[in-house]
Amino acid sequence: MNIVTLNVGQGAMAIVRHNQDAIIVDAHIPPSGDETVTYVKGMLASFLKNYSVRGLILTSFDADHADPYGVGLVLKKYRPDWVMYPKYYKDTEQTKKVFQIIEQQEKERKNSETPLRRISVRLDKIDSRKLTDLSDQFYFELFSPHPEDMNSSNNSGIVLRMQDKGNGGFSYLITGDTENDRWETINRLFGESLRSDVMAAPHHGSKTGINAETLLLVSPNTVLISAGVDNQYGHPDPQAVAVYNKTAKHVFSTNIEGGVSLYTYRGENDFETKLFR
Repeated sequence: MNIVTLNVGQGAMAIVRHNQDAIIVDAHIPPSGDETVTYVKGMLASFLKNYSVRGLILTSFDADHADPYGVGLVLKKYRPDWVMYPKYYKDTEQTKKVFQIIEQQEKERKNSETPLRRISVRLDKIDSRKLTDLSDQFYFELFSPHPEDMNSSNNSGIVLRMQDKGNGGFSYLITGDTENDRWETINRLFGESLRSDVMAAPHHGSKTGINAETLLLVSPNTVLISAGVDNQYGHPDPQAVAVYNKTAKHVFSTNIEGGVSLYTYRGENDFETKLFR
């Protein structure tokens, strides 16, 4: 298994690959005219070559995780078997456009050999947190959302751990924009079940996503931060980065060196992350 955290500017998009299967996590594409657009399309084509895209996970419907262009690109070009999203969203024009694209693709592929399946998740609406039948190559374990803390868009997103099947693999915790108060509940309910080798920093490295107990429970070897160069929010927050550096062995961010993508894999003796443009 390996993880490609793409430099998409201020947003999120990652590819998780194992054997010949791939899962795309979030679908932010930079605005039209941004030179990063061509770069992102090239990275997708390169890292998905000879892979079957089994699923698209949208951790939330906020634009920096699920903009209509990015969702359309993934669904139309890479034709995943399913699209997963939280059973919560704001009724905005952007969200309507995303659902229109999903519905269009669902309709077009309805009678094909590869119909598109929707998976809308909320912990109180599913039989098991361990989601099966999504891929022959990955395990999926859901930790959020739950109506108990759905007090904001950020706290209504998906928190999910992926782990590859087979020997010698590792686990990856997807965290969306989840904030501190939601983490307190997740910690209480799931405790050490959160433990993961690699963790995506919540909310692009914002200090609102840091929870000390969560970090101790997850105990990540590597933290990956997706943040744009010179972004208007100041992500990642220096205090957050300092906390991650105290907890994890390795911390990387896409906003360094003018913007880089991150390729993370298990090396011979440790997890390794290569930076590339």
